[in-house]
Amino acid sequence: MEEKKQPKQATFMHALLVIIFLVVVLFVAIQYMGADPHIPIILATIVAALIGVFVLGYAWSDLEEAMIATISMAMQAALILMVIGSIIGTWILSGTVPTMIYYGLQILSPGIFLLATLVICMIVSVSTGSSWTTAGTVGIALMGVGIGLGIPEGMVAGAIVSGAYFGDKMSPLSDTTNLAPAMAGTTLFEHIKSMFYTTVPAVLIAAVLYGIMGTRYAGQELNVGEINSMLAAMAENFNISPLLLIPPLVVIIIVVMKVPALPGLMAGVLLGGLFAMLFQGADLGAFIDAAHYGFELESGNEIIDNLLSRGGLDGMMWTVSLILIALCFGGVMEKTGMLHAVGSAILKMAHNTGSLIAATVLTCFAVNLLAGEQYIALVIPGRMYKDAYKEKGIHPKVLSRALEGGGTVTSALIPWNTCGAFMWTTLGVHPFTYLPYAYFNLAMPVVEIIAGFMGFGVFNEDGTKVNAKA
Repeated sequence: MEEKKQPKQATFMHALLVIIFLVVVLFVAIQYMGADPHIPIILATIVAALIGVFVLGYAWSDLEEAMIATISMAMQAALILMVIGSIIGTWILSGTVPTMIYYGLQILSPGIFLLATLVICMIVSVSTGSSWTTAGTVGIALMGVGIGLGIPEGMVAGAIVSGAYFGDKMSPLSDTTNLAPAMAGTTLFEHIKSMFYTTVPAVLIAAVLYGIMGTRYAGQELNVGEINSMLAAMAENFNISPLLLIPPLVVIIIVVMKVPALPGLMAGVLLGGLFAMLFQGADLGAFIDAAHYGFELESGNEIIDNLLSRGGLDGMMWTVSLILIALCFGGVMEKTGMLHAVGSAILKMAHNTGSLIAATVLTCFAVNLLAGEQYIALVIPGRMYKDAYKEKGIHPKVLSRALEGGGTVTSALIPWNTCGAFMWTTLGVHPFTYLPYAYFNLAMPVVEIIAGFMGFGVFNEDGTKVNAKA
């Protein structure tokens, strides 16, 4: 029997060709044609597959299996995304989201709003371990409050994303917080303790910047007429009650009790339907319609109508399709070895401990950019660099921390990444619009790299401090 021919090893130039094509086609399609990123990424996938089959010698069946395997890694995330779409639709129907906006407009002031948004989202995300749940619940309400207070939507979304990803990174309930130490070979709590060295400075930088930014709005005169118009529109279309805050509190409690994400979030959907019937007089048909197609409001107030006409399982399918396409691209890039070639090229620049940590952070960002999936950005660099850290005698908790510092937080800044696509759909703000204001997400990789070169929080396997220049 004839032996199957072994494929060639991908080089950095193979990967660079695909990367250049992806960047150019995305830029032209989005910037000049106003297109969505879906088709450009499909075209880049075709180019990567052609190189894989005709240049490197892979069988199409191998690439197809890789795409399916990569998609399967993120299927739970896709299911959660669809359920959160139903939560958004039913919580608006029930009056839960309008109630949060209604009270928020009366309690929060422009001067403290951005800092308060950061802290509120930090608390919710640490409690739930989920940036997506945070954005899909209190995040939407805070967007409404911020817009009502006259704060630009990019700033509001940036503060929401910053707070949400603090918890996604630090909570022991978070999937990424558990995945990173598993890839690096350390324990969960060693990993969390290690992250304090860099996460606390990064979030303090974000808090100071939001505090300073808030002073720009502290003295401005509120548009009382517009706020009153928004309040009146919500009061006319919904029965507002503090009891409508029960569904989000119950979901947070359920998640804290370590109930699996999907059942916990489905409970939120059912609670939304129940409260819609009890408080808004909705029938079963309205509940099913909101869960499937989302909620649509025609109050006459354009701001409230745009804010509260959203959600539903169907409302998330644009995002799900983008995620599936991005994962197909990532699967081909990984299977053909082009992702590994990019990582190896970066690793060659790592001559000491500081540059090794910098290489890890940059590789995680590159994988987020190319593979479009947060989990892959933790798994592939984790596997690639585990031996390099071991050879230098560096404790694996330093690797796990670098994986999160470069992988977890940067995922929300990329529109075609699963996380960026989710935030875009949920908050209604393009990632490139909130990117300049997502201070925690921007500061985190920089702080991680600086700490690496300074040797701050970098330890040998025996617990002694590492010389970062070694």
